[in-house]
Amino acid sequence: MLGFLKQPVVVTAEINMNLVALTVMGLVNRFWALSYPRAVVFDEVYYGQFVSLYMKRIFFVDDSGPPFGHMLLAFGGRAPLNFNLGKYSMNVPIWSLRLLPALSGALCVPLAYQILVELHFSHCAAFGAALLILFENSLITQSRLMLLESVLIFFILLAILSYLKFYNLQKCSPFTAGWWFWLLLTGVACSCAVGVKYMGLFTYMLLLATAGVHFWHLIGDQTLSNLCCMTSGKLHHLSVSVFCHLLARGLTLVVVPVAMYLSFFYVHLTLLYRSGPHDQIMTSAFQASLEGGLARITQGQPLEVAYGSQITLRNVLGKPVPCWLHSHKNTYPIRYENGRGSSHQQQVTCYPFKDVNNWWIVKDPGMQQLVVSNPPRPVRHGHIVQLVHGITTRYLNTHDVAAPLSPHSQEISCYIDYNISMPAQNLWRVEIVNRESDTDVWKTILSEVRFVHVNTSAVLKLSGASLPEWGYRQLEIIGEKLSKGYHQSMLWNVEEHRYGKSQEQKEREVELHSPTQADISKNLSFMARFTELQWKILTLKNEDTEHKYSSSPLDWITMDTNIAYWFHPISGAQIHLIGNILTWASANVATLVYVCLFLWYLLRRRRKICDIPEDAWRLWVSAGGLCVGGWAVNYFPFFMMEKTLFLYHYLPALTFQILLIPVVLQHLTDHLCRSQLPKNMFSALIVAWFSSIYLVYRTFSPLTYGEPILSAAELRALRWKDSWDILIRKH
Repeated sequence: MLGFLKQPVVVTAEINMNLVALTVMGLVNRFWALSYPRAVVFDEVYYGQFVSLYMKRIFFVDDSGPPFGHMLLAFGGRAPLNFNLGKYSMNVPIWSLRLLPALSGALCVPLAYQILVELHFSHCAAFGAALLILFENSLITQSRLMLLESVLIFFILLAILSYLKFYNLQKCSPFTAGWWFWLLLTGVACSCAVGVKYMGLFTYMLLLATAGVHFWHLIGDQTLSNLCCMTSGKLHHLSVSVFCHLLARGLTLVVVPVAMYLSFFYVHLTLLYRSGPHDQIMTSAFQASLEGGLARITQGQPLEVAYGSQITLRNVLGKPVPCWLHSHKNTYPIRYENGRGSSHQQQVTCYPFKDVNNWWIVKDPGMQQLVVSNPPRPVRHGHIVQLVHGITTRYLNTHDVAAPLSPHSQEISCYIDYNISMPAQNLWRVEIVNRESDTDVWKTILSEVRFVHVNTSAVLKLSGASLPEWGYRQLEIIGEKLSKGYHQSMLWNVEEHRYGKSQEQKEREVELHSPTQADISKNLSFMARFTELQWKILTLKNEDTEHKYSSSPLDWITMDTNIAYWFHPISGAQIHLIGNILTWASANVATLVYVCLFLWYLLRRRRKICDIPEDAWRLWVSAGGLCVGGWAVNYFPFFMMEKTLFLYHYLPALTFQILLIPVVLQHLTDHLCRSQLPKNMFSALIVAWFSSIYLVYRTFSPLTYGEPILSAAELRALRWKDSWDILIRKH
């Protein structure tokens, strides 16, 4: 029984000490004094608020990107965040909140090493790439705070490494466990990158394009064809093999990322089920699906709108602000400032606040009663109605009179009978835009409706313009004569609704009837909520305000700008987003050298002159396509963006540029330095250059870590460019 003890169990493991050393250095470099400063630094104020809302399960919308990054940060928080004059309260686990960005930044160092190894460059070049990431001040600063750029870069590099490992396995052992693992991890990492920030989409597109090129080459791979012929002797086996490769890539690089992306929103919406400060920008149906807020108001209200229903109508567009159809006793001025005349009828506007004057009664034109019959008679698509203002009892009306601010459209009013030759025109046709059939019933919250004037075919529409003082700066409502399609400014939904029971005006104003409950939230599916939230994230724009530290993409390449993240008013200690200027300059030079050499080789090869071996050329093209391509796709799109930009937007592109530096250096050493003497001299220059990079890193480390505290003279000495904003305290 004990015979097996005669043979010892031996476990053999290979440990790459380069990886171990780089990982340890990265952890020390990013985690040193991580809790300092115990102050809210720059955008930590926004992310801290989002984490706090997660802790409280309160719904919010962030137009900067998807929710996955915020959820990751929230894992570090164990209590709602409280801010006191820019400082974290003592119960806030600040180290835990900054843990994930710091860990992501630290792991980028060994990832850079492995990427160069998988690209088939020397371990020396790979080690150099890792050191450049290690000593890049801007990457250190960004990873030591509760910000998401380091997390984004980590997933980008992980996606690149995973795809390279998969591609290298493709050549020797496809469809093995390792092959599937790295291919699947590529898709997962891409999805996580996009889920953190939409900038991750650039690298995802680059990898999809690279996979497409590699698959195209795979189709023409003669070894695959020969293998199939040898094993089966039938040509159709080749088609089956190619189809399997295509299916595997489609599943892992498209289906899995899309499914994961949806899952991020599913978890986000599941966690944030309570009403919050951002409810107003969402539709009424979305608001009603949240606990509290509008749901508390709409709970128990009837689902189907009937003749006699008392309703409030909210414009679906919600821009420039969410607002409700509104009227009050004031009339349009007889003449406007430009001399045009009006109908002098009662004003109708769109009001951005809850108000008793937002209530309207749906009336049957053939009957006088303003109450709901028993049983109720529901309003359906295509029915003709009159809308009676609840407080003034005047009818929604429009004539062929120009609107106050939109002269090409009709004025909307509530009709006042002045005994002149202008009879009321107050019939409106209800058109349910999102109907499933032409007999659909008009539903509370769920139905998106447009009102078409029977006499003139004008459509009730929010113009978005603010009326002058006589209109109390409320938003203009118009009748759009030529309406093509269903723009959201023409659509309305019933938000608050009750069945009117009182025919008397005074009693009707105060009645608060609560009929049988209709749980509207159950009618809004996850996909409907996801689609709406996704659209809001993509289209929501904050007010265009110029930030002190905003910059243009042209400023980034030469680092003509910096960002003062934090300043201590007493000691003068400060933290800046400022890079290792020697690394940035070297990255630009490496990019220029690569492009020039690539074009030179390409032209020479066109003339059948091969300056370097075929293997070296393929390596040069693949490495450059990845590094230069990664830099280009993460940089040039910013020239087309209409948003406030900052230096940190350049960091993903910079990371790819840094990876290019050792690629160019090894190429110059191997193929342009022909004899040993030039190689030795070039190696000595590289050592001196690396030493200078470390020296620059140490010089600017007080601005990276916030300590030690520098004197005014030392701070002035660090202002290497006049455009840099180094803060100097005045005594």
